[in-house]
Amino acid sequence: MRISLSQIAQAVGGETIGDDSVIITGINSLDAAGPGDISFFADRRYKEGLKKTRALALMVPEESRIFNGPQVVVSDPRLAYVRVAGLFAAAVPEYPGISKKAVVSDTSHIGKNVSIYPMAYVGEEAVLGDNVILFPGVFIGDSVRVGSRTVVFPNVSILKDCIIGNDVTIQAGTVIGSDGYGYVRDGSVSVKIPQLGIVQIDDHVEIGANNCIDRAALGKTWIGQGVKTDNLVHIGHNVVIGENTLVVAQVGVSGSTRIGRDVIIGGQVGIIDHLEIGDGVMIGPQTGVTKDIPQGEVVMGYTQMPLRLFLKTTSLVRRLPEFNMRLRDLEKKIAALENQSQKE
Repeated sequence: MRISLSQIAQAVGGETIGDDSVIITGINSLDAAGPGDISFFADRRYKEGLKKTRALALMVPEESRIFNGPQVVVSDPRLAYVRVAGLFAAAVPEYPGISKKAVVSDTSHIGKNVSIYPMAYVGEEAVLGDNVILFPGVFIGDSVRVGSRTVVFPNVSILKDCIIGNDVTIQAGTVIGSDGYGYVRDGSVSVKIPQLGIVQIDDHVEIGANNCIDRAALGKTWIGQGVKTDNLVHIGHNVVIGENTLVVAQVGVSGSTRIGRDVIIGGQVGIIDHLEIGDGVMIGPQTGVTKDIPQGEVVMGYTQMPLRLFLKTTSLVRRLPEFNMRLRDLEKKIAALENQSQKE
């Protein structure tokens, strides 16, 4: 693609400084950019990179006197980078129509301009919206509904009755609608609880590679609009995740937990079942969440130890600031007594 700097400025709502007629042919980082590329500068830690970069133009929060080339001043260079990268990103490749090597049920309902690669499977009474793309190895179970412009990458399984919204991206290897992990003990025997519900994924969601999202025991496991999950995430049965929440890699969410809107969950977080996580919560990486978290709180940390010791330690941790103050008071009193003793 070839695009003028003035067109880029218009796309990101920025103001150009210097020659806005230069032609941009790519986008790259400061150190990797070459002639024809545009880059961005948003972190002062990389100030030295401005002196060495070979980029033709920059997106910056304010005019830089170190860089001599054309610039586009924007309020948020990172967001501007994302938008410009989208201009240069290659479109998702489409198969021309429905491959003869795909298996598509005669009772399925296929929208317009659907792209189905070889070795994909579409079950009975399944519904695919317009402009859906199914890559090789995709399994769409019976009565599954997939919304328009959704892209399902290779070897994804979407099992019976699940509902996928519009403009959803599901990365390779993910399984949606596998049975939730539910058993009742009969003596030493584990009796499986039938998993009769579904998974519903709303519009504009992106599911990372190799996620497992379990169907509900009853009702639905529900992923709200705009949620983005990283790779290797497990979401248990009947979990509800609110709109625009971010879930980083290797997170495990146990059954029937409800997560609010605009939550950020760091990598390798474990959340036990039947909890309530409020809107706007931030959970740091490797946190073990064992209690409800009120709206807007920021939490982090977990240390494994024997249960009785853990319970005692947890109660003491909350009192550490109090103990610290008392210790300082005692130190002052001891110092005062020592001074008095020396004078006598």
